[in-house]
Formats: sequence, structure tokens, C-alpha cells
Amino acid sequence: MAEADPDFDALRARYAQERARREHASDRRYRDIGDGLSHLAADPYSTPTPRAPLTDSVEVLIVGGGFGGLLTAARLREAGVNRIRIVEAGGDVGGTWYWNRYPGAACDVESYIYFPLLEETGYMPVERYSKAAEIRAHCRRIADRFGLYGNTIFSTQVTRMTWDSATAHWRVETDRGDDMRARFVILTTGPLNRPKLPAIPGIESFKGHSFHTSRWDYDYTGGSATETLTRLAGKRVGIIGTGATAVQCVPPLARSAEQLLVFQRTPSSVDARDNAPTDPAWVASLEPGWQQRRVESFTCQFTGDLHIEDLVGDGWTVLARAVRAKLAADPAADPQALLEEADLETMVRIRARVDAIVEDPKTADALKPWFSLYCKRPCFHDEYLQSFNRPNVTLVDTQGRGVERITGNALVVDGREYPIDCLIFATGFETSTDFSTRSGFEVIGIDGEALHDKWLDGMVTLHGLHSRGFPNCFVISHAQSGMSVNFPHMLDEQAKHLAYMIGECRRRGVATLEATAKAEQQWVDTILGMSEARRKFLEQCTPGFYNNEGRASPVADRNLPYGAGPIAFIKLLREWRETDDFAGLELDGAHAHGNKETANA
Repeated sequence: MAEADPDFDALRARYAQERARREHASDRRYRDIGDGLSHLAADPYSTPTPRAPLTDSVEVLIVGGGFGGLLTAARLREAGVNRIRIVEAGGDVGGTWYWNRYPGAACDVESYIYFPLLEETGYMPVERYSKAAEIRAHCRRIADRFGLYGNTIFSTQVTRMTWDSATAHWRVETDRGDDMRARFVILTTGPLNRPKLPAIPGIESFKGHSFHTSRWDYDYTGGSATETLTRLAGKRVGIIGTGATAVQCVPPLARSAEQLLVFQRTPSSVDARDNAPTDPAWVASLEPGWQQRRVESFTCQFTGDLHIEDLVGDGWTVLARAVRAKLAADPAADPQALLEEADLETMVRIRARVDAIVEDPKTADALKPWFSLYCKRPCFHDEYLQSFNRPNVTLVDTQGRGVERITGNALVVDGREYPIDCLIFATGFETSTDFSTRSGFEVIGIDGEALHDKWLDGMVTLHGLHSRGFPNCFVISHAQSGMSVNFPHMLDEQAKHLAYMIGECRRRGVATLEATAKAEQQWVDTILGMSEARRKFLEQCTPGFYNNEGRASPVADRNLPYGAGPIAFIKLLREWRETDDFAGLELDGAHAHGNKETANA
């Protein structure tokens, strides 16, 4: 089949065949890391500093010191809020980038749009796709720029948050004995903070060394994120997972271990990375506001706004460019049909890239992705596929079934044992479990209601931010909210929105705000009403965390992002603020009607 003229019907049939094979092969489930394996979640990067428990009160308490927490705190600072406290489980700011220090770790979205607050901090990334250490340093730069270190407690895990109606404050307890009060609480723990493990029989019986990629054990492997892992010489290493993390850490493992076994359930699409140093001449040409324009341009490429220029022009925006070219040739064509064609053609090219790089035909076939580009997070790397040409690297393709079981010294696939010395879990973070499992703590609202119980059948919110019965509590996530593959863009828009609301509460003298029952239900109905197109797309995908492992459910539908897309969601929030009437919220227990006197009654 020629790449320029693919058989679309044959490709669709092959996609369906691969999906069915994986749906029937495995009922993939995950194990709570706290269930006997909590040592795999321990912080290997810092030792907690002894301190006395805190029993004071702050105006805003933010749970999480990643990009979400940093952006929220920065925007609150700009709004004049000073009594802020960030509670962070890690030993420094950074969130995901505090934890992700595995060899080869880097951002896969362009640094110039992924790094938030570049103009505000006066920084420019050194290359187009920055390494983890530079991202971590930028997190510290933001904390320094906005004076956040003095307001942050580290190596501290919130254990319980309880609303006190008598004082209109939240009581926040932690594992360090803290018993604090806060007028507002903001949960920015995000979807990428708690390590996820596959529920493989015998996982607790492995007697070799094991760790999760987000808790990389350099004491065992030696080396660093950019150096040879010297202590893996003579070691047989097994890694479970072939997603974005594994794509980045397999090459350094392949260069260091005596033998590397890569256990694959479903291959990722892996296109060229084409990284490059930042061009000084380009930097000199930039005008004020350049980052926001570039950020919005990127996000627009996923919304059908084809009139918006693609300023980034990388592997993420390839489909938008292809559709533009097709429309230029045939302006009367259906853009949605052209998008499917562009997707099918792009995946043909990506599979051809596998054949061009991987020398062994059987291994190459196993590494080919047979699904739509956005069914799984696309990956980009210039060494991953090449690693499978090394004689010490073996791809163990489980044919969609996953690892069968784990013994004291081996992984078993299709009845065959693969002995290893070290087991690495590149299995990502908790994203589809309930809130209390993902966050590691419970939130108790009015009349003792637990957020976990309220959301048992899926999230119930207004704008993904407020949940009735939990006054002055805000949740920042992509569920029932805007969703962009460039996470910091949406985090910043939500942070600006929260800073506006809290600033207005302070200005108006409002003690509490929460969603009305009617507005909350209308928003849930909106999410469900817009979910059909997204659900139909995900149903065509192979099982993965994007589609709840191929298991359709009303809960998963409720937790989908806003169906009209991220740009429409940003516009919705901006228009909400411009009306200045707090529509859908109750202020001090009274519905806000736009009249400030009434709102304060």
C-alpha cells in the first residue's frame, strides 16, 4: 500500500481488529499504591526537615506546589492576596516535575508555550523541548519571583479537610500534625501526582529491586538524568509500560543495562522529536505578549479554528496543518472527513517510520500503533525506536494482554518466565480512580458530606471548579473543565478565574460562595450533552487511560472535559467574569443576581 494513497477502509478495519483483540485480551486494572506497596511512593529526593505543627489561619490554602499551585498563587499575588499557604507533599515546588527525574525526562510540548510566566519571569528556555532539570528550575524561579517559598510547607501531605460552618473556614489537617484554618482552599493536586501500579498477580512477591519512574532510584542505578546509569552494568532490567515516560527513559536504560526487557501491552505512536537550541535571533524578534499569542495559537489547532495561524508547527499540530492543506485544494470538502483522512495518513507515515528505523521485522510490526493519533498521548523521540536495534534490548510484546504475573525474580508473559534483577514501573499516575484515592485525603463539607461520596457516580460541579456543599473550595483539573494538551495553558486560565473570584469576595466583603444546585445540575447536563462526540471517538480507541481502559461508563462520561473545547471554555469563563454578577453562585448563602447589595445580603 503506497503511503500517498492509503486504503482508508482497510485501515479502519485494522483499527477495529486491534481494538477488539485488546478488549478481549485483558481486563486491565490498577492497584492502589497504598495497598502494601506504599514504599514505592516514598520521596527519594529529600528528607523532611523537622518543624513544629502549624495551628494558624491563612486566607487561601493551596494543596499542591506544581504548575497549578504556583500559577494560582502567582495570580492571587497579582490580585493583592498575601496570606497564602501552599502545602506540598514533595520536598520542593514542581509537582510532576519534582517527581519526574527519570533519565531522559523532558517536556513533549514546546518549552516556549509549556513554561508558564516566561515574560513575567524574564526567562527563555535553552532549547525547544527542555529537560526536566530546567523545568524544575523554572518552577523554583516562579516561586522566587512571587515570594512563595516563605508561604509553603514541604514534605507535608494533607490528610483531611473539614468545613466549619460556625467560622466559615476550612480546617486542614496534615501528616505533620498541622491543624490549620483557611478561608478558601484550592485543590491543585492534578491528575499526575500519585504513582499508579498495574494490578498484576504476585506484584508484592518480587524479591529483586523495584521502583516507579516518578521515584527514580539513582542510588541503585547510578548516574543521573543525563549520565550513564553505571550501576546497571551486569543487570537484567525489566520495564513495564511503553507510554510517554518509557519512550524517554528506555534509551538511557538501553545504553546502561546488560539486558533490557521492555514489556508492552499497546505501542505508542512515536514521531520525530527534532529538538534544537533556542535561536537568539528569534528571541530578539519577539514582541510583548508573544507567549500568550503563541499559547493560544497552539490550543486553537485542536478546536477547528483553522483560520488561526499555527505558530508552533510541530508534531502536535500536524493534523491541523494537513486539514488546512486539504481545504485549500478543495474548499467545499467536509472538514471533519478531512480530519479523519489526515489522521489516517499521519499514522501511515508514523508506522512507516517504524519500518525505516527498526531492523527486525517482527519487532517493527509489534511497535506499530493501529489507532487514531489522539487515542493515546502521542510521543516524540529520536532514540526510542533505535534502541530496539541494540542486541541487549528485547521487546516483550504481550499482544494486548499485559504481564500475566510476577514471581520472586521474573515476569511471566504467555507462560514464559523472563528473569530480571530490577523492575521499573513506567505506568503513570492515578487518573481514573476516585478523588480521595487520587489526592490521598478526604474533603468533608456541609453536614459532614464527603466529596468522595458526592462524586461516587462522577463529578458534580459548576465549571469544574465548584461543588455545592463545599463552600469556598475550588478544584483545578481538566474534568468538567477546559482541556488542552498544553496543561499549563488551562491551569493559568483557571488560576486567573479563581484570583478574580477571591479578589471580588474580598472587595465585596463576601464570606462564602458556592454553586447553586440549579447551576451545578445545568453544568453537569451540559457536560453530558456534549459528551457524545468525544465518547464515540474514544469508543473507537484501543483500551487506555483516555477511555477508562475501554470500559464505557456514566462516571467516565461525567468526568469528561467541556465538549465545546478549551478555547470555548476560556471564552465562557471570561464572559462570566465580564458580567460581574457571579451567576450560578450563592454569596453568603444568597443567590447572586448581579446586584452587589443583594449579593451581600
